[in-house]
Amino acid sequence: MIDADGFRPNVGIVLARDDGRVFWARRAGQDGWQFPQGGMNTDETPLEAMYRELAEETGLQPEHVDVLGATPGWLRYRLPRRLRRRNQRPVCVGQKQVWFLLHFLADESVVRLDATDTPEFDHYRWVDFWYPANNVISFKRRVYQRALRHLEPLVPAFREEGADNRNNDGHDNRHDNRHDNRHDNRHSNRRDTAHDTRHDKRRDSGGVKPYSADSDRD
Repeated sequence: MIDADGFRPNVGIVLARDDGRVFWARRAGQDGWQFPQGGMNTDETPLEAMYRELAEETGLQPEHVDVLGATPGWLRYRLPRRLRRRNQRPVCVGQKQVWFLLHFLADESVVRLDATDTPEFDHYRWVDFWYPANNVISFKRRVYQRALRHLEPLVPAFREEGADNRNNDGHDNRHDNRHDNRHDNRHSNRRDTAHDTRHDKRRDSGGVKPYSADSDRD
């Protein structure tokens, strides 16, 4: 399902633990790491697609998570020209996404990367909330940054940290410092690192499968 502008509807998932660290997974047989994401079917709402992708890619069910929020409207990224399937009609130029923030409620033993016959991921770890924005493949960085900026205030660990450190006048100084450090310092060069990456070239993958257009079909 590709829209008139060539973008495929898609959902992205930020799964956060109590401590604010997020689920970061390696694509099966590749060296690329990313958040869970996947395309929407024509008969699905974004929420329905999110729950389906969550189950397929992580083995988690609705009772294992709490939906804390979602990005408003679509966030788009373009595929580099070298990854577009020119023989496909209509041509998919990229993804338009709704991003969901989920609070992980269950024990880690319920995570199953082999929930389907064709697993999306073969390894995962928990990383700092902003780590993915700087370490995902370059053409996805801008959309990751935009999604995380919107979702960060909803993460329980950050909300609790702010509540515990408010001063007498009710102002959250510690939150201001965290906001400045994460958004100003880490992302002062966002425009440089998140520019249109249609002409970016990925580093050699060192013997594993390179990134392919198939990686963004789901």
